[in-house]
Amino acid sequence: MTPLIRKAFPAPLLSAALVVMWLVLNRSLSAGQIILALVFGLLMPILFEPLRPGRPRIRHPLVLIRLILAVGYDVLLSNLDVLRGVLRAGRHPPASRFIVIPLDLRDPFALAALSTITTVVPGTVWCELARDASAVMLHVWHATDDDTFIAHYKERYEAPLRRIFES
Repeated sequence: MTPLIRKAFPAPLLSAALVVMWLVLNRSLSAGQIILALVFGLLMPILFEPLRPGRPRIRHPLVLIRLILAVGYDVLLSNLDVLRGVLRAGRHPPASRFIVIPLDLRDPFALAALSTITTVVPGTVWCELARDASAVMLHVWHATDDDTFIAHYKERYEAPLRRIFES
């Protein structure tokens, strides 16, 4: 991209996502909403460019798509699991606990994505990240075995993020 185009469109994917988000949230494809969406989508990345720490580099976009689908699937299953747990909580209380998970991720964008994924999936809450980003503490709604949960978390979320951002 030429410097002029890069200055006018510092984050084209973010602009496109903002336009789509605006239109979806307003549930309208009227001319006025489309114009507002375009203005919003084009101006926000320009205005907030100085606040961005850098540009993430996505090395494997297909892995990203698979991760998004996996997270969506996990959100659906976790909602049902939490609902079941709430309905049976009187007879069978959930085995909730804090679990510390060692991390291999170091990329700040990957860590931000991991925290978002953790927060979006019902039944898990991101509580604390070690200063050196070597571990994260989560509160888990229901986990019968810490080692099994850690292995699942690392395989399901951390490994794809490493491929997307670090490999």
